[in-house]
Amino acid sequence: MGQWITIKGADGFAVPAWQAAPEGTARGAIVVLQEIFGVNAHIRTVADRLAARGWWALAPAMFERVRPGVDLGYSASDVGVGVALKAQAEALPAPGVIADIQAAIDHAAQASGRKVGVTGFCWGGLLTWRAAALCTGLAAAAPYYGGGMTGEAEAARQPRVPLMAHFGRRDAHIPVKGVEALAAAHPEITVHLYDADHGFNCDQRGSYDEAAATLARDRTLAFFEKHLA
Repeated sequence: MGQWITIKGADGFAVPAWQAAPEGTARGAIVVLQEIFGVNAHIRTVADRLAARGWWALAPAMFERVRPGVDLGYSASDVGVGVALKAQAEALPAPGVIADIQAAIDHAAQASGRKVGVTGFCWGGLLTWRAAALCTGLAAAAPYYGGGMTGEAEAARQPRVPLMAHFGRRDAHIPVKGVEALAAAHPEITVHLYDADHGFNCDQRGSYDEAAATLARDRTLAFFEKHLA
């Protein structure tokens, strides 16, 4: 359903992105931000499934500034590569990959003619949180298990759009106390906790939890329907 395209930001940097358009008029546009594994088969499938449900979806390659063409699996060695690439991306001079997220938002708005939301998973969840505070042209944001979101520096950010966050109670990377503290510091956002582990949305990982993934998806799409339609 989807296809690769190239988008360019204000600095002229070219970013590959997986674009999936629905048949007929889109409900709204959703930018999908990757895990540390690149715009791999799972992320492309997320975009394609959104398009099948009537949403215009775009998944930009967030590692392009540090390594082009990243498409990893979920083995231990892939995790190691992804963690190293994330560290390189996080070390980029400001605005770093936020510039590429802004380019994706701008392209999504122009190409779809609709309001734009953003969602993301793991590192992409953290980037979704940042985008909600730093990017323009957004109408809503829905991060999933954003690693680092609950840290003091990140929690100090102020989202400028409605935001719904999803976390797993059994996620060793993001303690529940941190999630609860984030929710207390930001009563304006909606926080959901599931009896699930990190990566519960990805059906290619051992931590996949169908019940949690389905409930989180339904909540997210209803949230986007409210704010993007």
